[in-house]
Order: sequence, then C-alpha cells, then structure tokens
Amino acid sequence: MKNHSTILGIETSCDETAAAVVQDGTKILSNVVATSEKLHQKTGGIVPEIAAREQIKYIIPVVRKALVQAFGAPNINKVDALAVTQSPGLIGSLIVGVETAKTLSFVHQKPLVPVNHLFAHLYANWLEEKAPPKFPALGLIVSGGHTELLLIRGHQKFKWIGGTRDDAAGEAFDKAAKMLNLGYPGGPIIERLSRKGNPQAFNFPRPMINNESFEFSFSGLKTALYYLIKQKPDLLSNAQTIHNLAASFQEAIVDVLVDKTIRAAKHFKVKSIILGGGVAANRQLRKRLQMQSPLPVHFPPINLSTDNAATTASCAYFNYQPQDIFEVSADPNLRFRKQTF
Repeated sequence: MKNHSTILGIETSCDETAAAVVQDGTKILSNVVATSEKLHQKTGGIVPEIAAREQIKYIIPVVRKALVQAFGAPNINKVDALAVTQSPGLIGSLIVGVETAKTLSFVHQKPLVPVNHLFAHLYANWLEEKAPPKFPALGLIVSGGHTELLLIRGHQKFKWIGGTRDDAAGEAFDKAAKMLNLGYPGGPIIERLSRKGNPQAFNFPRPMINNESFEFSFSGLKTALYYLIKQKPDLLSNAQTIHNLAASFQEAIVDVLVDKTIRAAKHFKVKSIILGGGVAANRQLRKRLQMQSPLPVHFPPINLSTDNAATTASCAYFNYQPQDIFEVSADPNLRFRKQTF
C-alpha cells in the first residue's frame, strides 16, 4: 500500500464546489458536489463573481460532508494527502479551493498535490473501473471551456497534440442553446431535443475536419447557426424544426470530434482512447466513437463526466507530486499546452 493511498480532493475550477475522498486512486469513499447552476440559469451563463461567492459559502460544509461520508466523522487525520485543482479555471473560484487546501495542509501537516483540472477529467476512467485503459492512450477532453487531444504514454507522461483555436465544443453547445432559446446549460438540452430531430435536416459546416492538424474550431459552426436563424427567424416557431436544428448542430460537432480523435489515435498508434469532460456524457458522441473506433474506447461514468473532486483525487494518486504549500497558487491558464511531461 502506498503512503498516499487515501486522498482528499478539492475542486472549485468553475461553478461547482466539490470534495471527495478516494482510496488507491480507484475506490470512491465519498464524492460531494454543490453547484450554483440555478443562479447562472438566470443569466444564461456563469457569472464568475457569483460562482466564487457561492463557493466561499459552500467549501467548508462540502469538505466536512465528504469526510463524514467517507469515515463517519469529519476526521481528516485518516487522510494521507490532499489534492486540489490548481488550474485551469476561473481565477476567483480556483483561489477558494486552493487557499482552503493550503490551509488544511498546513494545519494538519498533510502533503498537498496541485492538479490540472483537465487532465483530472480523464481519471474518471480509473474510478470504479475494472479494466483500466492501456497505454499508450489518446485522451480527448471535451468540456464547456476546452476541447483538447493528449497523447498519454503513461501516468505523468503526456503530450498535448491539439486543441481548439476558439470556442470549445461545450461552449458551442451552450451558445447554440441560447440562440435557440432553450436555456442553460445547453449541452444536455440540445442532446435531449436531438433524439426527436433529424441530424441531416440542416447541413452545418464541419470546421477543420479536413485539416491535417489535430486542432479544432467551432466558432464558425456557431456563426452558421446564428446567420441561419437571423435570415429565417420563423424556424424557431416550429417545435420539430428546433429538434432538427439541435440534432443537425450536434451531428456537426460529433462528426468533427470523432474524425479527429480516430485519426489521431491511428497516427500515434495508441492502444486505447480515453474521454473526459462534461461533453463526454453526450450519448451521440459515445455511440459514434463506439461504432467507428478500431480501438477500445473508455468513457467516464455519466455522474463523473462533469466537474467533481473524485477525479482530482484519483489524478493526484497516479501522478503523485506533492509541493510546498507556499509554491502552490491558483493559475487560470492551461499550463500543459505544448508541454511534454
């Protein structure tokens, strides 16, 4: 048994406030998430200041609840180490989690492991997983703010090979839902409406699908929907047409994600494909990758696709690199781009 077998993870990169206790990087002892999503529904998107203020209120109760669920009492002494999302994310939100973790680390003399939130998304595939992914693997991270491809040769050994030049896939879903007057968050709503729609009804562009690079761009797709609605506003007066628009828009995104991912997997001759991030919960994306991939594809459990602290703790276990708390600070930037570890 490793001396860091039980880790308390803390995640506050966006609007969720999460804490979890994970053993051996795979067994979830607790996983608590508080969200301010309802507040952001009023504005159609996340307001950073509101998110951070809510996290200040939630953070201590959430950590306490995670410890109680794991051990029956808020006994942090049963934890071997702490892990915290350091980057990327909203700076105000990150500070709440980082400073809380640093304080707990200092007071209770526990090692602290800073974690990259996006890389942590992929570790949902190690949680409660009987057959973990084989290396080398290709990681596709698809979330509200990011679309990234990583070559993963092993734990602590990864290389960024491509990402979005502008809007991420999740961001495109959110903006499309707003244009269609569907509400927030957009991804789950568009996916639900797509089930009753015709994905061939509208021929949206597939940006950069024929580009040999492993980069993405979804702003043009979003713009195409905008001008279509502007030129034909009556489209929004028919329920079935909205279903068709949602299905066609989703199909365009899925086509690009699947094509680029499979092409990268073949190019780098990997043994498996790993997905992570909120958009990884999209059923059409899962279906298409399962049907078209010549390699095993690992999908995170639906409940672990969105932001949570169990993935933070798991990532810290498999990539255990504790740091002095005085060297750890919140960083809103995506630090692993164009870096090799």
